[in-house]
This record gives sequence, C-alpha cells and structure tokens, in this order.
Amino acid sequence: MTRLSTATLSALPAAIRRPAYDRAALKPGIVHLGLGAFARGHLAEYTEDALEREFGAWGITGASLQRPDQRDRLKPQDGLYTLLKRSPAGPELRIIGSLLDVLVAPENPAALIARLASAGTKIVSLTVTEKGYCHDPATGMLKTDHPDIVHDLTNPLAPRSAVGIIVAGLKARRDAGLGPFTVLCCDNLPHNGNVLGGLVRDFAALSDDGLSQWIAANGAFPCTMVDRIVPATTEVDIAEVEVLLGLHDAAPVIGEPFRQWAIEDSFVAGRPAWDGVGAQMVSEVAPFEFMKLRMLNGAHSSLAYLGYLAGHETVSQASNDPVLARFLQGLWSEIIPTVPAPQGVALDDYASALLTRFQNPAIRHRTWQIAMDGSQKLPQRLLGTIRDRLKAGAPIAHLTLGVAAWMRYVQGTDEAGAAIDVKDPLAAELARRAAGAGRDARALSTALLGIESIFGSDLPREQRFAQAVERHLAMLLDKGAKATAAALTA
Repeated sequence: MTRLSTATLSALPAAIRRPAYDRAALKPGIVHLGLGAFARGHLAEYTEDALEREFGAWGITGASLQRPDQRDRLKPQDGLYTLLKRSPAGPELRIIGSLLDVLVAPENPAALIARLASAGTKIVSLTVTEKGYCHDPATGMLKTDHPDIVHDLTNPLAPRSAVGIIVAGLKARRDAGLGPFTVLCCDNLPHNGNVLGGLVRDFAALSDDGLSQWIAANGAFPCTMVDRIVPATTEVDIAEVEVLLGLHDAAPVIGEPFRQWAIEDSFVAGRPAWDGVGAQMVSEVAPFEFMKLRMLNGAHSSLAYLGYLAGHETVSQASNDPVLARFLQGLWSEIIPTVPAPQGVALDDYASALLTRFQNPAIRHRTWQIAMDGSQKLPQRLLGTIRDRLKAGAPIAHLTLGVAAWMRYVQGTDEAGAAIDVKDPLAAELARRAAGAGRDARALSTALLGIESIFGSDLPREQRFAQAVERHLAMLLDKGAKATAAALTA
C-alpha cells in the first residue's frame, strides 16, 4: 500500500486532521532525545498545536540513542505520522508534522552534537525513562561507575548517555561563543529538572569544572509534569490505522484523549506558545509532579504487577476487575493523605478521573510494559509514600502489597508457571537473589530488600514495613494475586 508522506497527504480522507501551517517553511528549534511513542504523542502534539496557533522555528529533530528503528520508520514518511486517540466514543486521527528529522546517535554522534550546537537549537528535551539518567534513583546522584558514564568521560565526542550528549552539546556551544539551550526533562523523576541539572553539572565537572560553572550560571533546567497514557504501538494498531487512513503508516502513535503538561516557565532561549494550547506554565511544578508520581504512577505500577500476576494483559482489564478496582481505591486512600493538593485540584476527584482513564477499554496499555524497570520506578512511585506513612504511624497495607507484588513478579515465573520476561537494569541481580531464595517468602523479601539502591538502608530496618511485605509475599506465593488483593479489600 502507498506510504504516508508529504506527497500523499492530499490522498487522505477529508475528515483526518493534518498540519495547518506551511510545513516547508518550518525550521528546527527543538532536539528531542529518546524519540519513543510518548514524546511523539505528547510533546510533539503540543508543539503541533502551538505551531498552528503561533508559527515559529520550533520544528523537532528527534534523536534515537540506541537503535535506528524509529529513523527507518519515519524517514520514508518525511517525519509524518498518525496520532490515533482512542476513547469509548471512537477513534480520532491526526497527522503530526512538527517532527522534521531523526538522527541516530550511535551511527553519527558528531551529527547529533552539531545539531545541539547549532544556533537554531533553543530547547533540548528528553524522554529516556528513569534508567536513562545513569543515576542512583534512591539518592539522585550520578553513578560515575555506570558503563555509559565511564565511556563518555573517555570518549567525549562520541557519548552514549543522555547526560554525556547534553554536556557535549553545551560544551560545543560555549566554545563557539553561543549561549546554552534550555534542557527540558519530560520523564517521571521527582524534581526532574533539578535532578537533571545536577547530573549535567556533576558530569561536566568531572572533566571541566569551568564548563560546569558556565552551565550553572547560564543554563536552564525547568521541572515538568507530563501526563498521557500512550501504550506501545502494536501490529494490530498499525493495521487499524492503515484501514482508517487508506495509507500505510509504519510509525503511528496511540494515545488517550486526556493530556496534561505543567512546566516551570524558565527558558533561556524562548519556547513555543505551549501555554496557548493547554500547557500550564507555572512557577512551581512540584505539587503537580508529586500528585502524579504518587497517585497515577504509584497506582499504575502496583496495578501492573498485581494485574499481570492475575492474568490481565492490559490496564483496562485489570482496573475493570472488581477486586483490583477496590484495591486501587484502598491504595489511593493511603496515598492521598501524603499529597498536598495543587491549587484547584480535589484529590478524590483526581483519583476518580484516574480510574476512569485506567478503565478506558479503547486503550490497550499492557501491564507488562508498565512493569518494566521497577527497580528504578519503585523509589519514586511507592517508597517515598511508604516512608511518609510510616512516619505518621498510618496504615500501609495497600502500598506494601504493591511492593510485594513487584517482588513476586521479578521472581520470574507467573502463577501458571510460565516465564516472565523481566525487563530491568538490575534484572540479573534480581534473578540471582530470587533464585537463591526460591519460594520462601522471608528469604525472598529479605534478599530483595537488601538492594540498597532501591530501598535505601532505612526501609529494611522498619519492621512494620518488612513484616507487611513478607506477609503479602507469602500469600501471593500461596494463593495468588487476586486472592491476596481480595483478602486485603474484604
């Protein structure tokens, strides 16, 4: 079938929305590191809207940090792709045109650094997931012994890590007499801009303290909170989009209608008119970020582990299970007292809206996908809440079931005895500890709680926490996820 491209846009059905600006006149101004589905379904659509409202040099250059797959899918389409928004009311399709080019860092790191160093580049944004920052999630500090950081320190012109790439670009700009670009983190890290700014300055200082000071004096790392459910695209999705378009799109993105973006309004070289198209430009993102990390992300992770173990492939299936829906309500009842409500937000209403979003049957967000990288996610999504509840002497039964479900999941076999493909930077260490413990709940919980980069040195000594995790884990191993959640919510 004919491929989606600039030349074939005119063949689209009239009802399908397409770029409403002169795309041939669009110049690049943003470089985005980690061009996955989320960035193309969130930042790129906000930018598309901003270009239609107030045209400017804000085209996006995507950069894949590992593989050429995304470039190979998008280049033949001139960077165009479909955003398919799914709701119970039916599908809504839109062609996104704000993406102009895709670079592949390992193939030509010099080209990526040159694009960062270009005077036209005003913003460098990132969605590289929590593990992409080469940091200790428990402390927020740069892991100087991380293989990618070690490599980048000795190969500064061919960096592998996002941090190394950013520093290489900033150094090239300083050396050329240009000011810095704004670095805009769009990943689910607490205080994400502050954390990334610290990592960048610390990395720079390891080889050039003057560069680190220049970045501190002139750079900008605004904090952000991003929110939209964007599942991984499947072959079924691609086939559906092809039928609806009448053209082949090798790189569609699937998303829910809801979206939210709160951004600290701190930019050193300008920005698109995102505030005119729904983004919230605020003086402090922390309340929004904190609410989302604890209430959405914490619930998502807990539901993913329990739902996967209970045999649910998707979040919609899991959250429509009455037992797991009751678990979510109990979980939010423990989380909400730890969350200061952002201005204008009622947290009970926010929780109700989250459940509605989770239960959207048109969105097939796989529990396995959310379950990835739990060693990096737990500290931000669940463990901080648990610490606050322990300090307050408050119940932690639902929160600790989420932790226990992660432990049962990373054991590596499901309740039918089939292997689980555990995707995690610590997968080998998790497997080693789980194998040594077998199906002994105490041995398994003790072994996994001993990973200090996840649990710190404090939580394993908290008997109320450790004992609750062990009790849940024992029942998960004996009775299964659904029975364990049912007993908790009875």
